[in-house]
Amino acid sequence: MLEAKAITKTYTVKQKQGWFKREKQQVHAVKGIDLTIEPGEIVGLLGLNGAGKTTTIKMLSTLLSPSSGTITIDGHDAVQDARYLKQMVNMIAGGERMLYFRLTGKENLAFFGRLYGLNGKELTARVNALIKLVELEDAQDLPVERYSKGMKQRLQIARGLLNQPHYLFLDEPTLGLDAPIAKQLRSIVKDLAMEQNKGVLLTSHYLEEVEELCDRVYIIDKGTVMMHDTPANIINTVVLDYRVIVTTAHLNETFKHDIIKTASTKQLSIEFYDTGDGTVWEVTASFDPTQVFLDIIMTHHQPIFKLEMKMPKLEDAILQLAKERSA
Repeated sequence: MLEAKAITKTYTVKQKQGWFKREKQQVHAVKGIDLTIEPGEIVGLLGLNGAGKTTTIKMLSTLLSPSSGTITIDGHDAVQDARYLKQMVNMIAGGERMLYFRLTGKENLAFFGRLYGLNGKELTARVNALIKLVELEDAQDLPVERYSKGMKQRLQIARGLLNQPHYLFLDEPTLGLDAPIAKQLRSIVKDLAMEQNKGVLLTSHYLEEVEELCDRVYIIDKGTVMMHDTPANIINTVVLDYRVIVTTAHLNETFKHDIIKTASTKQLSIEFYDTGDGTVWEVTASFDPTQVFLDIIMTHHQPIFKLEMKMPKLEDAILQLAKERSA
């Protein structure tokens, strides 16, 4: 297990004061974060820009030492055993970084493999296996500059697996990719956790991707953890409103009043809007109201012309938390 306890990171920066004077100031990027990643699970790390995500990942991946607190990976201290632990972790970033464009895909993997101490038959076998894993056999001898964005990102995943890490840090892995390629990469990430038992830490601005992939999510802001739970529990805890919008035939005011009265006994709030197509019902509740609401419609024998369910998403929860934090 990867475990971080009360980790902090403080930087000293020089702030310009006037034309010629600079004053030293301390920046507290991370302020006491606790975090765990178990083998075989995918954990999300979310937050607005400047929340401390990148600094946290750099500390977890041994690129930075924490100012205080401890990080252990399978029982080894990340500061005292940093050289050893670099063999147990790796980071894959979104975009087109961490590759040499004039080298072929195969040459890139061979180069990075040698940096990890691989050579000879072991290196050849590892490179061939990873190229097959990310389905780049047909392009392995082409210069990377001729790769599409999706191919480059798949090659980066292969690069990140060269040292057979126990834990992977994925920073925006599907950034800028077309939907089919992004879906393929998500499938690879799932397999890495489920089939190869790797612990994965994922950051992404595509929150639907986080909902799909992550077992648990940490939401951080200004260097501290605001919330930690499963995506579903975070949504249920933070977002108050589930909505169902339905269009039926025009209703008279007496009928509307009777329905509102019935709905209130079921903890539903209903508002009506008349349009040229009929009467629009907007139903709001603190739980999924679909079944209860449909029972009411059926009881009152109303034909449904149109039905739209607006279930809360993780994005709604993030925005609500940010709003509460700034209030």
